[in-house]
Amino acid sequence: MQVVLRADLDKVGKRGDIVDVADGFARNYLIPRGQAFAATKGVTAQATAMRTSRDRVDGKNREAAEGVARTLVATTVRIERRAGAEGRLFGSITNQDIVEALKEQAKIEIDRKQLEDHEPIKQIGQHVVPVKLHADVHVSLNVEVAPDSE
Repeated sequence: MQVVLRADLDKVGKRGDIVDVADGFARNYLIPRGQAFAATKGVTAQATAMRTSRDRVDGKNREAAEGVARTLVATTVRIERRAGAEGRLFGSITNQDIVEALKEQAKIEIDRKQLEDHEPIKQIGQHVVPVKLHADVHVSLNVEVAPDSE
């Protein structure tokens, strides 16, 4: 069955796409939840309008993400924590800690979920944290962990 998607769905498609899905999936899941509607001959213009709107918004979001990425590349976030004699931290530095330090030091706000999977930081030193600002914009953030001066 062909349907027009009203929302972005992982592994199915993006808003405004006309996709082929199983009849049961469309009737029992997508259509009742308002995530899609049946594709008929008259809805192709509506689907095209949805796609152009999506592409316009996506372009603006990508430009904004690229601007933030240029700033992040040149930024090093410094976080001070208590550490033992061998440089091992008492605890660890989480994504939320990095986001808060970035907001405080560089005045850049990102969501902690934009920091891609990495191990929690447990050692003093320089660390690189991958950040996904947009589907097409990935950047590496430098995090410097220093021993607390107290």
